Amino acid sequence: MTISEPSASHFPGHLHPAYAHGIRSMEVAALSYPTDDVLRITLRAAHGGALAPYQPGSHIIITAGDVRNAYSLIGADLNPHRYEISVLRTPDGNGSSWLHAHSKIGTLLEVEGPRCLFPPVTNQRHALLVAGGIGVTPVLSHARAIARSGGSADIIYSYRAGHAAHLDDLRALADRTNIDLIETTTVAETVTALSACFARQPLGTHAYACGPPAMLETYEQIAESAGWPSARVHSERFTAPDLDPGEPFTVQLASTGRIIEVPAGVSLLERLLDSGVKVNNLCRQGVCGECRIPVLSGTLHHRDYVLTDAERESAQSMMCCVSRGTDIEVDL
Repeated sequence: MTISEPSASHFPGHLHPAYAHGIRSMEVAALSYPTDDVLRITLRAAHGGALAPYQPGSHIIITAGDVRNAYSLIGADLNPHRYEISVLRTPDGNGSSWLHAHSKIGTLLEVEGPRCLFPPVTNQRHALLVAGGIGVTPVLSHARAIARSGGSADIIYSYRAGHAAHLDDLRALADRTNIDLIETTTVAETVTALSACFARQPLGTHAYACGPPAMLETYEQIAESAGWPSARVHSERFTAPDLDPGEPFTVQLASTGRIIEVPAGVSLLERLLDSGVKVNNLCRQGVCGECRIPVLSGTLHHRDYVLTDAERESAQSMMCCVSRGTDIEVDL
């Protein structure tokens, strides 16, 4: 695959090339294996120099073979010259197997971003960080930023023995900063740790979690039972639970007046793409935010994990890969 170098069109106005976020070529600068099934990839700009800064919890999108996948950045650099990600090899591939097989020093990869759907709250007094498995990647970014700024945090890392990517990094942070690390290797231990931590957090704490769906559901339930307001409980999902087929509905395109029928078990995104309407998309599970489209009217049934409560109530947008509704008009 041939990837062109960034052109002037990538850098609008007076912006330095380091502020590029669009599709561009990046070079693999280093590789390592934190565990047998996790590949750590260090990327640098193919043209050399600084890279766009990013918030803790950010991700980049990499074209891996025939698919585009989002991968969390594990650093927290204010003026980065390299991006680092860790890629778990999964049985279904989904791009991860391609990266494990094809990433070599000097390999050029097509990259987009950074983007952030999982940022820290800037005025938090303390943080509770919860990671499950490879969900440690954005949590490590948050932890490094907290350590850099002199803040404090409790971290719960739930992992299977032998599959603890970046455990040494978290232990090193806990050894020299105001960060406490709790390690759990069973469901029961994780539930106990979550219950205890939610009960003892100081006022002004925000909680952040990333991991498998079952762990995130437990995390949210324990937070609610402990009386935490939802505005202080944040999560990022790599995958989402299966959804029911939903009811059929119709969508009108404001630009043309065209009516699109969406059957049960079929997403609006699929129908839009089938009808020749271009919509950016990535995960198709309601967790990445790529397929957000503007809505003019109608009743919405939000089923994503991206929009805030206020955004849902405003009914001005929807994630068309999963959300549904009644008599919707979209601004497309």
